[in-house]
Amino acid sequence: MNTTLWIVQGLLAAFFGSGGIVKAVRPSKRLYDQGLTWVEDFSPGAVKAIGGLELAAAVGLVLPAVTGVAPVLVPLAAVGLGLIMVGAAVVPRPPGRGRVHRRQRRIAGRGGLRRVGPVRALRLLIEEEP
Repeated sequence: MNTTLWIVQGLLAAFFGSGGIVKAVRPSKRLYDQGLTWVEDFSPGAVKAIGGLELAAAVGLVLPAVTGVAPVLVPLAAVGLGLIMVGAAVVPRPPGRGRVHRRQRRIAGRGGLRRVGPVRALRLLIEEEP
């Protein structure tokens, strides 16, 4: 169980840390060009703040437990990442915006992930739209 927890923590820290660095360092225009269309709804400072929070939470997931200094920060970092994800899910998106959302509706229209299966769902997400 402990090994599984460390693997999950490490993966989460790697994903959120790399995403946080990208958002904190790259300009909003470049992020938009690379497919992060939500950045145009936020100021460049807000995007950098989100990136900084993701990076801080990623460090907080691993560093306190590794060093043994203030290990109570690990669950607080996890809660912080959860709040970031809730915020990302709650931010309203205008209709018709983002190709991924239309593709997700196609999967849902076919009965969802359980009925379609994960491999077919991935193909539906990747393939070009007609």
